[in-house]
Amino acid sequence: MTLHKNLLDIKSITDNEIEAILTKAQYYSDNKESKKTLDGKIIFNMFFENSTRTRTSFEMAAKKLGAQVINWDASTSSIKKDETFMDTIQTLAAMKPDAIIVRHSEYNAPATIAANVDCPVINAGDSFRAHPSQAILDALTIKQAKGKIKGLEIAICGDIAHSRVANSNVELLSRMGANIRLVAPKYWLPEKEKISQNNVTIYDDFDAGIKNADIIMMLRCQKERWKTENSEFGEDYFKTWGLTIKRLDKANPNALIMHPGPINRNVEISDAAADDPYRSLILKQVANGVPARMAILDWAIND
Repeated sequence: MTLHKNLLDIKSITDNEIEAILTKAQYYSDNKESKKTLDGKIIFNMFFENSTRTRTSFEMAAKKLGAQVINWDASTSSIKKDETFMDTIQTLAAMKPDAIIVRHSEYNAPATIAANVDCPVINAGDSFRAHPSQAILDALTIKQAKGKIKGLEIAICGDIAHSRVANSNVELLSRMGANIRLVAPKYWLPEKEKISQNNVTIYDDFDAGIKNADIIMMLRCQKERWKTENSEFGEDYFKTWGLTIKRLDKANPNALIMHPGPINRNVEISDAAADDPYRSLILKQVANGVPARMAILDWAIND
C-alpha cells in the first residue's frame, strides 16, 4: 500500500506542514479564481455524524479545485442492512477514490480508515478527540485578524471535556506560540498533569480566564456527548459561563470573539456578542473554512 499524506490530527503533521497549509490557505483566500489542481480527482465525503459547515465547505473546497465529490450518506447506505463498518470502508476503497474525508463519532475512526485504504484520509472530526481542519481555519482567521499568533492570549471557554475543536486548537495554537487559557467549570476541565504544553493555563472562573485575552473562543455545549444531564445547562449556565458584551470588558479592548458553531444562543454566548459586527469573527471562520480546506486537500493529494 502506498504511503499517503493524511490529516488525522494536528500532532501527526509537522510545523513546516502547518505553515505550508496556512500559506496555501491564505493564497486561496486572496484569489477568487482557483487553479484546478484537483481536476479529474474523485473525493468521497463520508459523514457518519450530522454537519453543516464542515461537510459543505469541504465539498465546496473540492469543487473549487476541480474535483468531483460523492457525498456518501450513512442513512441510505448498506450499514442500514447490517454491513460492518470495515466492510463498508473496504467496499468504497475498492472503487479507488483519490481521497476520503470522514467524520465519525468513534474515537480515532479516521486512523482506522487510513490503515485500510490506498488514498489520503482527511479527518473532519472524530469523537471528542480531534478536528484538525477546524483548528487550521481558526489559525488562518486569527492570523488575518491579528497579524500573528505568537504571543497572543487565547481563551478557549466552555465544554472543553467534550470538544474535539478545543483539543486540536490547543495543539496547533500552542505550537504556534500562543498562550492558551482553558476556561470552564471544573467538571469540564482536563487534569493539569495531562496537559503537555507549557503555555496552557487552566481557569475555573470565567471572568478571570478572559481577563486581558486577545481572542475569546467559545465552545458549544455538547449535550449529545454528555453521559448525564447537566443541571447548569441553559439559563443558569449562561449566567455564570455565557459571553456577553458586558463581560467583554474583562478582556483586551481589542479582543475578538470566535465560535466553531453551531451556536447555542444565549447559552454559551449572547446574541449581541455573537452578532457584533466589529468583534465577532464567527462568520469569518465559516468563510475561511473553504480556503483552509482547499489548502488541506491540495496539500494531501498533490504535494
